[in-house]
Amino acid sequence: MPDRTYVSFWTHDRSEATRLDRFERLLDTVPRSKEHPGFASLTIRALSPSEAPLAEHDFRGVLAGAAEILALAREFQADDVQYEVEAFWDIWEREPDEGRWKRQPERLLLTCAGEAFEGGFEDGNLVADVGFEHFYTGHAGILGAHGARSAPSDPVEAEFLALMTHEPLLHEYYERTRGNIQQLLGWVRTAETAMPIEHYRLWSEGEENFEARLDEILAAH
Repeated sequence: MPDRTYVSFWTHDRSEATRLDRFERLLDTVPRSKEHPGFASLTIRALSPSEAPLAEHDFRGVLAGAAEILALAREFQADDVQYEVEAFWDIWEREPDEGRWKRQPERLLLTCAGEAFEGGFEDGNLVADVGFEHFYTGHAGILGAHGARSAPSDPVEAEFLALMTHEPLLHEYYERTRGNIQQLLGWVRTAETAMPIEHYRLWSEGEENFEARLDEILAAH
């Protein structure tokens, strides 16, 4: 399973009284997909992610905004509750079969948890799953100052790396990936202005220092 990427936000005043207000502000900043402009779903759980939902709302076919989502969430306001909101935004992705780039909807999962929910604020009181790591770092280590490792054992990876020896294709790979990075960083900056942020962290399952990796790709020529 491909590694995933996250943004964790720790806001000032993470009390139950302000938590959902902060979440609404975050939802309002999300640059949603042209094809799917409304939020897709709301799931509410108590105690831990493994628990059955207290409530589930499906908004497919309905143009639901942040205010509508939060009105439903407030019916279950408590310190041991987590709210999960699904949305979509548009990301550049290379179609391997067609060999061309498409900007298409990709799922976002935004969560807001109380301090008594499992894990507390360890990963932030607001967390966004912003999709697969390779949307922002590319495949096979091809992007950045160090380049890909030599002689990959995977034949699919070997074919991909051979393809990327063609300078125009590699240049396009950089430009589309940078576009995804700039969208991600631009959204984080917007969220910083919309909420009283104490600090935030960009991280992924596969990169030891994800932010440094993004800086490396943005700086490469």
